[in-house]
Amino acid sequence: MLSVKLICVGKLGEKFWADAVREYEKRLSAYCKLEIAELPEQRLPQTPSAGEIAAALAKESAAIRAKIPQGASVIALCVEGKTLSSEAFADKLGTMAAHGVSRLCLLIGGSCGLDEALKQDAALRLSMSPMTFPHHLARVMVLEQLYRALNILAGGKYHK
Repeated sequence: MLSVKLICVGKLGEKFWADAVREYEKRLSAYCKLEIAELPEQRLPQTPSAGEIAAALAKESAAIRAKIPQGASVIALCVEGKTLSSEAFADKLGTMAAHGVSRLCLLIGGSCGLDEALKQDAALRLSMSPMTFPHHLARVMVLEQLYRALNILAGGKYHK
């Protein structure tokens, strides 16, 4: 069974986000072993300098790297990443599985995104849209798309 780890910078705040995440955790249990790791977002001043942002991203990156499972294929979610349809995302996951990928790690940054070096090291940079979303919503969206993709690969009816 596919092992998926979702590493998120920032905590879920409101109950409705947590409820949505729990719903997709339940749905995904039929298709993969899912683990979600939440890491604290680095605190920044109200108007941070570029250097302060870079330092914060570097600290977050070190914490993220420490949580990436050995041998996992990494997908970094970032606005400048590749946009894929649900079917294309399913195809990508299917191709990865055909090439022996059994561990997948998806990364969602905090309000300042992900460190550039971390994104460059990823097997795939994935964008859900050219729009910017709060990381709480991005977490729900990526879990839904992961569920949809795995359901497509299994020949399920969710996508139809």
